[in-house]
Amino acid sequence: MKDKTDKQLIKDIIDWDVVNWSKSIMFWQKKIDLKNKNYTCLELGGKRGGLSLFLAQKGNNVICSDLESPENLASELHRKYKAESRINYESIDATKIPYENKFDIVTFKSILGGISRDGNNWLKKITVNEIHKSLKLSGKLLFAENLEASFIHKFFRKRFVKWGVEWNYLKYNEIEEIFSSYSKLEYITVGFWGTFGRSETQRKFLGKIDSLFEKIIPESKRYIVIGIAEK
Repeated sequence: MKDKTDKQLIKDIIDWDVVNWSKSIMFWQKKIDLKNKNYTCLELGGKRGGLSLFLAQKGNNVICSDLESPENLASELHRKYKAESRINYESIDATKIPYENKFDIVTFKSILGGISRDGNNWLKKITVNEIHKSLKLSGKLLFAENLEASFIHKFFRKRFVKWGVEWNYLKYNEIEEIFSSYSKLEYITVGFWGTFGRSETQRKFLGKIDSLFEKIIPESKRYIVIGIAEK
């Protein structure tokens, strides 16, 4: 993958509200050299396998996982970019990762709210600690997660998102505590209006508005947290 990732590849990696969520790719690449390191990597919740593709295209070896093996859905995308030789598929419960001190990189996008749905808030920290266990010393977790954000987000999610009531969105003031087992943590928050788009065309337009006005929106009211946590 070129450092300046082409637009179609970014779209295939990110899939939804590409303008806002693709800032995770930019953040990670700015902070970490991932190219041709032959890292051993794990994607959790990789139903479509976008982040596995991102890491494989950088010259790393990846286990693409979900509760059920994502091979049937994700392998088509990986073959499209001829990345399949670097990717294997497994069924992995993120709250019970069957590896210890194995991975240089673990990554996920928007899984904590689903894992801890229906008020099982404790499963957020369990998941993050399981990832910590699975990482090598100085290994890194690259994450992007939905935040609870503002009262506007909470209102519309409860009324217009079919899983909005049961989904347990990460709260901004939870971040430091949930990742407290890591030696280093760096994160940013992005996005506000993009999530309200009903089509990707609308989300692209709203995402551009977010990029223009992001600095005036409080960090705690944005709807995506992007970070790197080091063991």
